[in-house]
Amino acid sequence: MQQQPALLHELRRMSARVGRNILLVQGAGGNSSIKHDDLLWVKASGTWLADAEHKDIFVPVSLGAARAALSQGDERVPLASGAGTALRASIETSLHALMPHPVVLHVHSVNTIAWAVRTDARAEFAERLDGLAWRWLDYHHPGLPLAKAVDHALTQDRVDVLVLGNHGLVVGAKTCAGAEALVDEVESRLALAPRSAIGADEDALRSICGGTGYRLPKDPRSHSIAINSCSRAIATNGSLYPDHVVFLGPALPVLDQAQDLRAQESLVRPDGLPQPVALLVPGLGCIVRKDASDGAEAMLSCLALVTGRLPLTAQVRYLTRENECALLNWDAERYRQQLTANR
Repeated sequence: MQQQPALLHELRRMSARVGRNILLVQGAGGNSSIKHDDLLWVKASGTWLADAEHKDIFVPVSLGAARAALSQGDERVPLASGAGTALRASIETSLHALMPHPVVLHVHSVNTIAWAVRTDARAEFAERLDGLAWRWLDYHHPGLPLAKAVDHALTQDRVDVLVLGNHGLVVGAKTCAGAEALVDEVESRLALAPRSAIGADEDALRSICGGTGYRLPKDPRSHSIAINSCSRAIATNGSLYPDHVVFLGPALPVLDQAQDLRAQESLVRPDGLPQPVALLVPGLGCIVRKDASDGAEAMLSCLALVTGRLPLTAQVRYLTRENECALLNWDAERYRQQLTANR
């Protein structure tokens, strides 16, 4: 069993705090790391930052091995000798290895994403992040493609803050406190006011779900996606970021109030996929499959928080069909989904 450095305790505390803030991290999203000698201690794939203080969610990776794998175009980074765990390193391990900072923190910040899905946000970023050592990156598939883009950016200039298009935020710092403070600083600069929430018609939704494989979501905020016409339009026009696709599927389908949900469930989908994880019932609220995982529920909450901060006039950049297919057919994400379902 690999001996854990004392600094890892500080990473655990910081990661748990960040992981409990749904405006920064949702479900198994996001990851953190700390470098100690030639070891990179990084969050394991499929684990939750919120669990950092009471579960062993960090695994050791050889920095040299991680960087060598990247140089050879391989994103499969093996754990360090004597790791003593069956967990896999985060799919973003290469990103953490490339960043020169002792501590790296990657979050799916709601406010950052609400800006990072917009094509008309460049001027806002330049003004709001002025004075920080920051860099914008267009969307890249998580893992090796993103790591290569990060590597290129790091060769251009000093970078402490990376804003990832249609993805999230990465910061690097000397300490855990510094990384957390830098995320807070970016969040305060990019803060957006959410639209006012309107209560769902839960009685009507329960009636629709009666005798079906669907139920109401655990988080009442999720209903705003269906109730607010602006949020609904954004959510049904396409996919905004990777976890949206992985846990909820591309875009979100709508169930008209006049449709019979039981009849819909009985139909075999031509694509062979299971019934949608979530359905939007315009004006009433949202419903989810009874077997929806905690991860899927968290992503639905995230989608509500993001779309609730986007004006209808925003020029939104959606993931392409190729982006969606790459995510849905990615072994690393199927593994992460399985772990999340078993949490």
